[in-house]
This record gives sequence, structure tokens and C-alpha cells, in this order.
Amino acid sequence: MQDLSSAVAVVTGASRGVGRGIALELGAAGATVYVTGRSVDASDAPDELSGTVTGTADAVTDAGGDGIAVACDHTDDAAVAALAERIDDEHGRVDVLVNNVWGGYEEYDETFDAPFWEQPVERWDAMFDVGVRAHFTTTRALASLLFAADDALVVTISSGDGDRYRGNVPYDVAKTADDRLGKAMAYELRGRGIASVVLHPGFTRTERVVAAFESTGEAVPETAHSPAFVGRAVVALATDPDVFDRSGDVRRVGELAREYDFADVDGTQPEPFDLDTPEL
Repeated sequence: MQDLSSAVAVVTGASRGVGRGIALELGAAGATVYVTGRSVDASDAPDELSGTVTGTADAVTDAGGDGIAVACDHTDDAAVAALAERIDDEHGRVDVLVNNVWGGYEEYDETFDAPFWEQPVERWDAMFDVGVRAHFTTTRALASLLFAADDALVVTISSGDGDRYRGNVPYDVAKTADDRLGKAMAYELRGRGIASVVLHPGFTRTERVVAAFESTGEAVPETAHSPAFVGRAVVALATDPDVFDRSGDVRRVGELAREYDFADVDGTQPEPFDLDTPEL
């Protein structure tokens, strides 16, 4: 049984989706988990999607950890600073930081697959502001708390498959930037004994994905995995005594499942995600 009962974790953007799955798995391993996001109650959820930081924090506690809900807009630097101050007051350190918060899907429509000259500029802004920039500013704000921990871990959630094109220019550039951010932070954290790993989930059965398929009457592909599968990868990394050897890595969840021998909630071990797109 993986034990994180002494660990303090932060999962950004954990109201629903991958972030929620990660927070619950950290809770199941016994961690104290700060759950951040903008959705405090159901009326805050975008596009009528379910999920709030309060609900996730309660579920973390039910799973065996200690869930702490924090309303935080990660595009608001003052709110991020307040998050860091609160954690410092309450625990004085962060052992695991998961940069998961993400924007860009809120206005998903037929233009998402359009060429870049037909893409709304607002989509670029959302993907970088509620993504790359938020990951940078959050890690920056929590850096002193990571330094205060022993063998801390930063996980940045990204997406992709090697150098293959991700199918949308703003998305491709933002996720490539996330990959580089994780690697660059690993370089600068090397002297602090802090590992920085970038994690690529596969096709995930998030609330948004399920709703999208339901709207068309189609079934979610069987190759999709649960958000918990990503969470189990994070737990595996967080409990690996040699995780520093992986610092700077960009890894797919399916690869780590085979290396650490964990499975999805249905007992399967989905294949590492492959994109059927050209290499750039």
C-alpha cells in the first residue's frame, strides 16, 4: 500500500476531470491535499459541468486523506500568493505540487479544429493564461514551500506524443511550452533535490469528454481511461524513492503504468497514448 500520510500536496484545477482524479488518488494514499479551482459551488461550474473544489476536498477526505478546498483563480497572482501564505501558515511546506489547472476548452466549438488563421485569439490567451502562465506562477509562489520539504516533487500535466502535432496550433504550442517548462524547472531545481516531471495522460473520460460524446449520441471510446489512472501515476512518482532520477522526464501515463505496475480502476492497463498525426 502506497503511503503518503505524511505528505502535503497541492493539486491545481481539481474541481473535476484529471485534477479531481489526481486529488482523490493522493487522498487514498493518505495525503493532505489542497484542492484549488474556481468552482466553489455548482453555480460556478462552466457549461453546466459538475464538480467543485468543495466536493473534491470532501471526496479526498472520504478516500482516507485530508481534503482542503481553496477557491483560487490561478490567473490572479494575488490569489496564488494568498494560497501560498495559507499553506505556509498551516503546514510550512509542500511535498507534492501538481500543476493541472487548464483553460481553453470553455468555448469549444467547430473552430477548435480550424486552421490557426481562423482560431479565436481568446483561445490562445486562455490556454496560456490558465495553463502555462498559471503553472509557472504557482510553482514560483510555492517554491519556498517546496524547498522546506524533503525530496519534493513537481508534476506538470501536459499532453502529446513526442514531436507529433497535437492538431491545433494554440494547443500544440501551449502544451509544448508546458513540456519545456517542466524540463527547465527540473534543471534549476536540480541543486535543491526537487524532482520535476511532466506527465501526459491519454484520452481521459473527464466530465467534459463524456458530455461531448453524450451530446452526439456516441459512446466514449473503450480506449479512454479514467482520471484516476493519471492519479495513480502521480502517486507512483510521489512514493518512488528514486524519483529524482526521473527529473526532467516527459512521460506518458501508460508508460508509467507498466514501469510501476499499476492499473486503471477497471483493472486494465491502457496502452500509452499515441497520436495519429505527423511529426513536426
